[in-house]
Formats: sequence, structure tokens, C-alpha cells
Amino acid sequence: MDISVTDCIGLAGSALIVVAYFFNQRELLLSTDWRFPALNLAGASLILFSLLFAWNLPSALIEIFWIAISVYGLIRAARFRNKRTPTNN
Repeated sequence: MDISVTDCIGLAGSALIVVAYFFNQRELLLSTDWRFPALNLAGASLILFSLLFAWNLPSALIEIFWIAISVYGLIRAARFRNKRTPTNN
């Protein structure tokens, strides 16, 4: 069984998403922590990249939604972080 480079990239993306979810379930990484959506964004992006070489529309759509939700999570985490940071007036 030959595994292509793009398959390896997709597998790495899958691993990132699974690790993020596992750490979240173990309460080692909260969903409000910026690293959780960052790992999901990286994972979904790698999977989507691999899908460019082995196209599957339903899989591509779920990864696009996963990316959009992850970007939302990163923006939300940045806003929360900015609210906690005291301003120097």
C-alpha cells in the first residue's frame, strides 16, 4: 500500500483534530483556549489541502465549515483575551 505525500498531509491534519478533541475531553485543553480552534484550523486546512488531490465534495464542505468555525473561535478567543488585558490610559 503506497501512501502519497498528500495522504500523509491529510493524515497529519486528522491527527491534529483528534488530538485537540481528546485533550478537550480530558480537560487539558479547553474549547475557550485559542490553541483549541488553532489546532482545528490547522487540521482542517491540511485535510482540505489533501482533498485537492483526491476530491470528495462532502468532505471538502465539512472541512470548509470546520475552518470557518475555527476562525470564529480564534476571533472569539482574541476578543476575550483583549478584554482581560488592562489598558494603559
